[in-house]
Amino acid sequence: MKRSKSVDPAHDVLGYERQQLDTIFRPETVAVIGATERPGSVGRTIMWNLVSSPFGGTVFPVNSRRPNVLGIKAYPSVSEVPARVNLAVIVAPAPAVPRIIRECVEAGVEGAVIISAGFRETGPEGAELERQVLEEARRGRMRIVGPNCLGVMKPPTGFNATFAGAIARPGNVALLSQSGALLTAILDQSFMENVGFSALVSVGSMMDVGWGDLIHYLGDDPYTKSIVIYMESVGDARSFLSAAREVALTKPIIVIKAGRTEAAGKAAASHTGSLTGSDEVLDAAFSRSGVLRVDEISELFGMAEVLGKQPRPKGPRLTILTNAGGPAVLATDALIGNGGELAEISSETMDTLNGFLPAPWSHGNPVDVLGDADPERYAKTLETAAGDPQSDGLLVILTPQDMTDPTATAERLAPYANGTSKPVLASWMGGPAVAAGESILNGAGIPTFDYPDTAARAFTNMWQYTYNLRSIYETPEPAEDEGADRGRVDEIIGHVRDSGRTILTEFEAKQILAAYGIPTVQTEVARSPGEAVELADRLGYPVVLKLDSETITHKTDVGGVRLNLQNADEVRRAYEEMESSIRENYGPEDFGGAAVQKMVSLEGYELIVGSSLDPQFGPVLLFGSGGSLVEVYRDRALALPPLTTTLARRMMERTRIFEALGGVRGRAPVDVGSLERLLVRTSQLVVEQPWIKELDINPLLASPERLITLDARIV
Repeated sequence: MKRSKSVDPAHDVLGYERQQLDTIFRPETVAVIGATERPGSVGRTIMWNLVSSPFGGTVFPVNSRRPNVLGIKAYPSVSEVPARVNLAVIVAPAPAVPRIIRECVEAGVEGAVIISAGFRETGPEGAELERQVLEEARRGRMRIVGPNCLGVMKPPTGFNATFAGAIARPGNVALLSQSGALLTAILDQSFMENVGFSALVSVGSMMDVGWGDLIHYLGDDPYTKSIVIYMESVGDARSFLSAAREVALTKPIIVIKAGRTEAAGKAAASHTGSLTGSDEVLDAAFSRSGVLRVDEISELFGMAEVLGKQPRPKGPRLTILTNAGGPAVLATDALIGNGGELAEISSETMDTLNGFLPAPWSHGNPVDVLGDADPERYAKTLETAAGDPQSDGLLVILTPQDMTDPTATAERLAPYANGTSKPVLASWMGGPAVAAGESILNGAGIPTFDYPDTAARAFTNMWQYTYNLRSIYETPEPAEDEGADRGRVDEIIGHVRDSGRTILTEFEAKQILAAYGIPTVQTEVARSPGEAVELADRLGYPVVLKLDSETITHKTDVGGVRLNLQNADEVRRAYEEMESSIRENYGPEDFGGAAVQKMVSLEGYELIVGSSLDPQFGPVLLFGSGGSLVEVYRDRALALPPLTTTLARRMMERTRIFEALGGVRGRAPVDVGSLERLLVRTSQLVVEQPWIKELDINPLLASPERLITLDARIV
């Protein structure tokens, strides 16, 4: 399919050509624009790297001031190169780059790596240069990596268009980094640790080619088995999520994202807006797309290795085998602290272990096989524990005690690397005494860790990866097909806009929710004390009065909520006091009347369901513990819409309140299925009504008998 040149190739989904980045990763001809022989220069280093590591292509230096570079004939411009150039590597001052890109497009060049700095990172002038570069590139089919980057490297083919000191060893891990300096540091360390890579890409400021493009491409790359990313900004969020969801099932995508402690930004007007910090939203996006997020650089490559060697666990339950108590305790702490569980040993497994382990063994998990355990005891215990259906993975810990043989034990355990459907990890603690054993285990495919707590965290990361993928690919239960009354919603919104408002009253917000099948407490609006009494008489006492205002949003803060009014006199007095207070302390226009509703017994759990807009990902849903102390407890989970019933359940499971909803201390459980469907309908609402900036349902009262919205707010 031919792509229209007027369409941005990065977003041309229908005309997307998966191999369009071949011109960058597998060029046959490369022009180095700005190549030079000046020692220590970027132009010389890139030129040398390309010619000293044969990649099966031809390199043309472009330099208008020199007849040759490194003994290779140079050309004044790319248009004078005697062959069609696939890739231009540009090392020139930023102001010259728009003109260079124009010449490249006219010469039919389809790929460029802009090494030069001096663009967006320098301010408005640099951003304008980027705009000009993109405008020139869009006149053709050109894709651009950079600017302000280290370059691109493909070790399996020998291609090195970077100014790094050396080309990496070939391997099966692709490393994408927004920091060129970090990439070179990891590259340097990789030689010492004998780690190889299928590709290294310094993405720079991602003017054009972003995470989504690279993930799509590497998803099809036969050399790449896993993708690790150092990320500072998401860029095109939609492209990233789409690519990750497609690739993550077959190739693990592991990300370390800088800026976890960054301030959330401007305070939002509602509870939900103030809770959805950007880093939490990113976590929700990673979870939704099957991406595994880690916190430390050491975990980045460790997890790529672990997921490449061992099967993913089917659950969070780990069995720990050890010949020492202390290390097992540390592993247990790390396991539980990161969301894992100790497997409960089944009665059958317990009987089997009792049959051959010495009497003083721990009789529980961790399974302490004692300090004198020989290789056979280790192997028999591992085989027995692996067969327990209540265990999802195994961690074997060995400390080099005098009667221990680390090497022979490793040799005896090596066959179990692929002998079970469960992951097997090992921590051979020590130094030279355990080195040979570690080498045997690693060679067999059992990942080893210096410390058992690190190994336990690796297991919980494996489970998190499985959990993320399960959320994507599980078949959801069919949701009820309840048609929303969109006409009524349009009518309400039309009235709000005609009055020049951006915030709906509580009464209007509840009508919107009701139109989408979200249950709300019956609410009527009174414009006078007498009308309030009439409505209270009809609804039945006791009642609640709430301020109806087109300008004041948080009613409790201004004394705009009166609870448990028992008779007409109390209703009349509450209305008059509320009206007087608001008019006196704010203004006549801030008081529009009072909403009257039946006082609902608070037997049940107060929850919050909401949505706010993230600048990168759009609507973000929130679920958690509600009520007036919602920002104190901060027990919540985020997710990206649209939700299925499965995704709604996964979202709720990440909160502490979820356990209580299942019934605690003799209380009957809440109908979690109905709560799932309510979240799905809320998801439908914010997707179909993109004008919603913020939505709060707080509290949503959840009891065994019903779910009902007591208060609502929509911006």
